[in-house]
Amino acid sequence: MNKQYILDQDTAALKLRRLAFEIAERNYDEHELVFAGIRENGFVVARLLAAELRIISGQQVQLVEVSLDKKHPGEVVLSTEMDFNDRTVVLIDDVASSGKTMLYALKPFLDFHPRKIQTLVLVERTHKAFPIQADYVGLPVATTLEEHIIVEIEDDRISGAYLF
Repeated sequence: MNKQYILDQDTAALKLRRLAFEIAERNYDEHELVFAGIRENGFVVARLLAAELRIISGQQVQLVEVSLDKKHPGEVVLSTEMDFNDRTVVLIDDVASSGKTMLYALKPFLDFHPRKIQTLVLVERTHKAFPIQADYVGLPVATTLEEHIIVEIEDDRISGAYLF
């Protein structure tokens, strides 16, 4: 397979740092945020962002992993039961393609009355089929419908992202 890299490890780290600054700026009045990372890569992105945010702003972050079947979403399971009322939740994934995963991942939070729900993706494609627009985007990429983006994770770090 011919991998066309769109992000390397250093650039991904810079994107994460910039995203953390954006979150801090938009949520300067929050003493604690909830980062809800979509299982696997989205949760790794959430954990890395939480570490950056703690360094630059001192804000506390509660991490929650969101599990669902990305191809056929139905049941959505959270790793931690908590009260999301009057909290700011940032839903995080590595790549947004159609918006379907993000839309379904919002379901458990809608049983509460959060103060705000924001969305973040490291890489965003331009083929939305569902009404989800990320509030924070690391890298927007124009792709064809046949192309896919894979974010590589090694040792709990983003080692790169490529198009195929």
